[in-house]
Amino acid sequence: MPSSPEHFAISHRLHQLAAGANGPSVSLGWVMSQLHERAFGLFLLILALPCCIPFLYGIPQIVALPLMFVSAQILFGRQTPWLPERLSTREVQTEALSRLAARAEPWLHRIEAVSRPRLAALTHGPADRIVGLALVLFSASILVPLPSTNTVPGFAVVIVAMGLLQRDGILVILGTLLGTAWIGALIVAGATLISLLRSWIGL
Repeated sequence: MPSSPEHFAISHRLHQLAAGANGPSVSLGWVMSQLHERAFGLFLLILALPCCIPFLYGIPQIVALPLMFVSAQILFGRQTPWLPERLSTREVQTEALSRLAARAEPWLHRIEAVSRPRLAALTHGPADRIVGLALVLFSASILVPLPSTNTVPGFAVVIVAMGLLQRDGILVILGTLLGTAWIGALIVAGATLISLLRSWIGL
């Protein structure tokens, strides 16, 4: 994954992206083409932010597949993100992008205030391949068609993405732990539900 020593305000970068959009909507391919520096982390962040909104259904499921696809590229060591045409042509409303940047700004400022380069080896190869695997699993859990199941893994991906952007291995660890705990809770809940159903029907 390419690295860059320059520091930039991620929240400001999102506002720049929304301001640079031409027309009422933009494609995911256009969004990716604008992310010249640290494209993996920024694209993960943009895709994951809508997933953090509780009780939102539809948009998380739309962005989950591109999110999973980009995460898989980290897993396999690709240096720059890429989307096939079927995913890159998916569109987001420019107004929604602006609202997302405004809503996310205070939270991103808080994360930026406490983050700094540390344990940076976790934010690039080969350690980031393990992070890529975790992100694939978190993205897959967003696809679960149940209310608010997107929120926790969405936050996990956002924290990991901020860690990659800020070269902060502590944030990467925290996000990975949060997402892993969520996956574990889903597995336990699923196993419990299956056990109850089997007992109810007498199997």
